[in-house]
Amino acid sequence: MADTPTPAFLSSPGRSAIPKSIWALGLVSLCMDMSSELIHSLLPVYMVTVLGASLLSVGFIEGFAEATALLTRMFSGVLSDYWRKRKLLTVIGYGMAALTKPLFPLASGLTTVFLARFLDRVGKGIRGAPRDALIGELAPPNLRGTCY
Repeated sequence: MADTPTPAFLSSPGRSAIPKSIWALGLVSLCMDMSSELIHSLLPVYMVTVLGASLLSVGFIEGFAEATALLTRMFSGVLSDYWRKRKLLTVIGYGMAALTKPLFPLASGLTTVFLARFLDRVGKGIRGAPRDALIGELAPPNLRGTCY
């Protein structure tokens, strides 16, 4: 049986391994994305069936939330480059998003859903660009593509 080559991201002689901080960022990102997808995939159904929202209001809330994330990401990238506080902005973004998750099942009206969705996407926007820049700074030059 032939030996299979070891992938570059697993430590090999002469090459550096992916830093643990990048693995941690990846794990946090995975968990946050899974929780977001779980909630956001069921949220429109919840808004229509339980809260009695119209399809137009669901579309407005979803569109506004995603536009908010994109605009916030642009500004957080500029702030990240200016302040050079990538870790702080990343933690703030993940923290905001995590704090909004319990608001969705507790929502008794569309206003609460709108605010929770808005703050969740602000958190996503704040963390996006600084997290990507942080990965670029932490990654060894020979593994930069692998780290992303």
